[in-house]
Amino acid sequence: MEARAQARYIRVTPMKARRVVDLIRGMNATEAQAVLRFAPQAASLPVGKVLDSAIANAAHNYDHTDAGSLFISEAYVDEGPTLKRFRPRAQGRAYRIRKRTSHITVVLASKEGTR
Repeated sequence: MEARAQARYIRVTPMKARRVVDLIRGMNATEAQAVLRFAPQAASLPVGKVLDSAIANAAHNYDHTDAGSLFISEAYVDEGPTLKRFRPRAQGRAYRIRKRTSHITVVLASKEGTR
């Protein structure tokens, strides 16, 4: 049994989102929710939403209502398109501002011996 959820075009840099995803990879789903709820990083909010969506997908698609028997088998962050903006600087110059986006994916699997 494998339940997956993906959030695309999230306005957080992939490097910062990977720091949060590395915290929860391989964890139990309920433990990962608790870790993300109290993590100080701003990227923990969208990663938590993706994890909640994956748990809901497991409950809806596979009738897997017990989140305690799910663990995060895969969690990764891919780079999305970069929004390019310009900031005016001194003496008529302009600096490029890169607003990076991320695609966050979380895959849950059930532990052996359970449904």
